[in-house]
Amino acid sequence: MDETFFYLTFIFILGSVGGWILELFFRKIVHKKWINPGFLSGPYLPIYGLGLITLYLVAIIDFNIETYLFELSIKIILVGSLMTLIEYIAGKVFIKFMGIKLWDYSKNYGNIDGVICPLFSFLWTMVGIIYLIFFHSLLISAISLISTNIYYPFVVGI
Repeated sequence: MDETFFYLTFIFILGSVGGWILELFFRKIVHKKWINPGFLSGPYLPIYGLGLITLYLVAIIDFNIETYLFELSIKIILVGSLMTLIEYIAGKVFIKFMGIKLWDYSKNYGNIDGVICPLFSFLWTMVGIIYLIFFHSLLISAISLISTNIYYPFVVGI
C-alpha cells in the first residue's frame, strides 16, 4: 500500500509539472506570448497530475481480451471519456466554488457550458492514445528505476 501511494504521488507530480510545461508552450504558440498557466504559485497544474494518474490506471487495466486492438479500442474510449469528464468537473468546480473560469470554450462548436467541447475532447483523446502507445512503458520504466529508493524522489518532490 505504501509503495502504491508513492507511485501515484510520483505520477501526480510528473503529470502536474509536465502539464504546466505543455500549457506554457501551448499558450506561447496560441497567444504569441508567455503566459503562466494555472492559478497556483509554482510550475504545476494538478488537473494534469490527475489526468496522468487516470491514464496510468486505465493503461494497467487488463480486460482479458485476446485481441490487442479491441482492448486498445476500449481503453481509448475510456480515456477519452474520462479526460473529458475530468475537464468538465474541474471546470464546473472552479466556476461554482471559486468564481473563476480557467478556460473558455464557449466560442467552440458543440461546447457545454464553455467548459468542454468536441475539439478538446478529441485532442485529449489523442494525447491519451499517444500515452497508451508510446509513453506508458516509459512511465513504467521510470517507476521501476525509482522503486529501489522510492522515498528519495518523494522527499525531493516535496
